[in-house]
Amino acid sequence: MQEHSTGEPPIPTAAATDDGTFFGRMNDPTGAGVIQGSCGDTMEFYIVVQDETIVDVKFYTEGCSNTRSCGAAAARRALGRKVTDALSISAGEIIRSGECEPLAGQHCAILAVSTLYRAIADYLLQP
Repeated sequence: MQEHSTGEPPIPTAAATDDGTFFGRMNDPTGAGVIQGSCGDTMEFYIVVQDETIVDVKFYTEGCSNTRSCGAAAARRALGRKVTDALSISAGEIIRSGECEPLAGQHCAILAVSTLYRAIADYLLQP
């Protein structure tokens, strides 16, 4: 946790919000997406959907700690949600939660949510 001299509660650091639960790749997802961010970090998302509910989700990146933290935050929010409900997860929500650095992590939150959306679109657009 970062310490603040303003008396505000501490903001979780990237390491504190990513325990590795959602980190990794999947062999047979029902939806997958990959995006390279403007910073050069690449994010991958994998989802398994049953009865229109996301029952498993993984992300993978070799990017910075903010990118990894935002991937974990998006995955945690998606798990157990209806596919269409997961489309309401926003980068702003992740930024405001303190799960990434407020300024340096903004593009990471956008990358994570956009990649999750791409995996959802991959599922929804299957014939």
